[in-house]
Amino acid sequence: MSKPPVPFGYKVVIAILVPLAYLLLKRTWRGSENLPKGRGFIAAANHISSLDFLAVVHFLVWRARPPQALAKQSLFDAPVVGLAMRAMGMIPVRRGTSSAGRSLEGAEKVLAGGGLVLVYPEGTVTRDPGQWPMRGRPGAVRLALDSGAPLIPVAQWGAQRLLPRGRRFPRVWPRTEVQVVAGPAIDLSDLAVWEDRAAAVRVGTERLMGVLTEMVGRLRGEAPPAEPYNQFGPARAG
Repeated sequence: MSKPPVPFGYKVVIAILVPLAYLLLKRTWRGSENLPKGRGFIAAANHISSLDFLAVVHFLVWRARPPQALAKQSLFDAPVVGLAMRAMGMIPVRRGTSSAGRSLEGAEKVLAGGGLVLVYPEGTVTRDPGQWPMRGRPGAVRLALDSGAPLIPVAQWGAQRLLPRGRRFPRVWPRTEVQVVAGPAIDLSDLAVWEDRAAAVRVGTERLMGVLTEMVGRLRGEAPPAEPYNQFGPARAG
């Protein structure tokens, strides 16, 4: 299967973002051999900064193909960011509405055409006090089970220093060291045959986030917490 064509607007945005990434980031990339060739796939990344897309998208553009991301609707409503998101063909998600399911349908079409869909399964920048991955939302695993596309975990670390929490402007010097690594596809074959799809998605999401957390721990050289931060309920003590 040939790679899908890249929209002109996407090329314009990438032409702006790539030099910016070179200017701001000192990159270490690994695991590109785990990115499938010749078919669509899902990249699921941990979320540590409002600017970490510079590292993740740059990695995917150079090592695979330009990704189309599932992103919350509020980003599309912002004047400049929204224009860029629409130009790049990103996929808006209206959480908690009936149209949320249509977002996954749009993502399935991208995958069927051999494209790459980027998902931040936490749904937002981590609120964990130690910046570990939180509990995940079900969209990435549901999309993988419905489409049959490989689900690739992508762990990153370092971009949180480019724009620390609470800071309005990025740190431009010295260049921020960032690491991005892609792991082998998450095995969901046992869950694909479960009759209880909701349970399969829940178990698969826990599996995905467990792998991502272990990968982030290796990047950090630290042991992850025993339980993930739960943004959906009572928070784990920081």
